Amino acid sequence: MKPILELLDLTKVYSGVPAVKNINFALIPGEVHALLGENGAGKSTLTKMIAGVVEPTSGKILLEDKPIHLPTPAAAIEAGIAMVFQETSLVSSMTVAQNLFLGNERFFNRMRGINIAAQQFMQALNFQVDPTAIVQNLGAAKKQMIEIARAMLSNARVIVFDEPTATLTPEEKKHFFDLVRTLKKRNVAIIFISHALEEALLISDRITILRDGQHVVTDDTINFDRERIIQAMVGRSLTEELYGKKKNFIRTAGERVLQISNLRVGSIVRNNSLSVFAGQVTGIFGLIGSGRTETFKVVTGALKRNYLNGGEVVIRGKRVRYRVPSQSLRERVAYITEDRKIEGFFETMSIKANILIGKLAKTGWRAFWVRRTEMNRISRQWSDALNIRAVTKNVKVIELSGGNQQKVVIAKSLVQEPELIIFDEPTRGVDVGAIAEIHQIINHLADEGMAVVVISSYLPEVMQLSDRLLVARQGKVVEEFSPLDATEENLMYAAVH
Repeated sequence: MKPILELLDLTKVYSGVPAVKNINFALIPGEVHALLGENGAGKSTLTKMIAGVVEPTSGKILLEDKPIHLPTPAAAIEAGIAMVFQETSLVSSMTVAQNLFLGNERFFNRMRGINIAAQQFMQALNFQVDPTAIVQNLGAAKKQMIEIARAMLSNARVIVFDEPTATLTPEEKKHFFDLVRTLKKRNVAIIFISHALEEALLISDRITILRDGQHVVTDDTINFDRERIIQAMVGRSLTEELYGKKKNFIRTAGERVLQISNLRVGSIVRNNSLSVFAGQVTGIFGLIGSGRTETFKVVTGALKRNYLNGGEVVIRGKRVRYRVPSQSLRERVAYITEDRKIEGFFETMSIKANILIGKLAKTGWRAFWVRRTEMNRISRQWSDALNIRAVTKNVKVIELSGGNQQKVVIAKSLVQEPELIIFDEPTRGVDVGAIAEIHQIINHLADEGMAVVVISSYLPEVMQLSDRLLVARQGKVVEEFSPLDATEENLMYAAVH
């Protein structure tokens, strides 16, 4: 079949540095075309040009063999191109139904009619979301469902999915893949961006790989395996380095840094009890809704436990009930959020400013007396230590790749010199190269004697990093495993049954 969409020598330059250079790409109706590469490889820049978010510096975009100009996302939607972004673009103060029909409202609207139409459409997609719910009260998975539904509602002929499954449960992922197959039958062309290589191999027909803003290879999916993809993405094999070796040692536990007893938070956390020790990585596995994140947000003061019968949190032998996160920072407790864009960094500020705000959050007014040379030294020290890569030192954090954004969030926490650090989904939306670097950081922290908690939904990751494996279900830890003899089947069974 003739391509519905073609890119000819497409280039985008920022501050004299090309983000993508001379990219040629073709998309055929009814195919799922996976676009893969490390963070910073140019995937998001390329698809944003397709979706009208940014304009190319040079090159052409052809839609059904005709050159097309896409100055705005509205122009792209009108041309039949929709994009589901990695970071949701919903209006948080509006309802699900209002977000779904935003931009397509009739002159006269009845909320009851909008809610009914939204409910029928969401049910047709097998998405269980209340159309009257306020978006800011929903979890990340349901927000992603709304984004997908909104793209579907525009009757697009080309849909770009940027990390659509990063926040979905296994059951929700199954529904999403069924939806993709339905779209294929309707002859919709799909560009699928994902750092989960297994998903790309499962759902795509063809794969294109970018590296350093340039095209590396395009081939049928049947000709790829995980090893070939990683080799093309980073120029070397990382399979053994990431998850290839079975864990064969466990670090010795030091002092008990954190003890949680009978913790309760509404109906989300129910009598949860666990301990965390110095010099070890304590892995927490569980499905979305199992109370993992909420438990540790209570520890850091970001969430309040029940006032009566709310349980007990003990840090280094001292009972604590933090009212705000700044109190936990002064007690050397740091939390790295799962949602870096909303809770992790200030997107319009520089790398240096974000790292120094982390310092300020702990030291308060005393940070204002730090000399400019000292501030530059601190910023440079942590940027070098975590290998944060940017075009210029003053670049805004929002302009960084996902992996470098995550490193900024980690640096902002490590500059506070914590003794207990909690990583919540540390490699979500991060490429394989950055994953290896973040894993090295986590292991180094534990080797240095720090108490480390890793909350992860990805079984190979939590099994590879952990010295102790705790499984959460229905608001509490239900079972503990040794990583030396744990299997993915045992962990998943404990998380579900």
